[in-house]
Amino acid sequence: MNIKAIHHVAILTDDYERSKTFYTNVLGFTILAETYREDRKSYKLDLTINGQYQIELFSFPEFKERASFPEQKGLRHLAFAVEDIETSVAELVSKGVDVQGIRTDELTNKKFCFFYDPNGQPLELYEA
Repeated sequence: MNIKAIHHVAILTDDYERSKTFYTNVLGFTILAETYREDRKSYKLDLTINGQYQIELFSFPEFKERASFPEQKGLRHLAFAVEDIETSVAELVSKGVDVQGIRTDELTNKKFCFFYDPNGQPLELYEA
């Protein structure tokens, strides 16, 4: 096996339009493809970041809430690299996103902060 990169991350939403707006208008992702699957009553939205990486946003009518928060098994959070965390945080706040305070990683001395998507999925900005 020769893994070269992470291909995509899949996120399930209970409010497709709200999540679509968040990931495109708030975070600035680009829509690669949008598909409605009649047999599943489900949307699948493929999103790109700088034309390279992909998030798959799914809507399903029978979703399940997270079992516990935030220390459950599985995906803890999804982190996005940014060049200037203060500017990025200010942009999120200007768009109505509640962002936790900026902290410094004690191992790397890099700045980071957490926020949430409309489904409560923990997201992180990490200054690269």
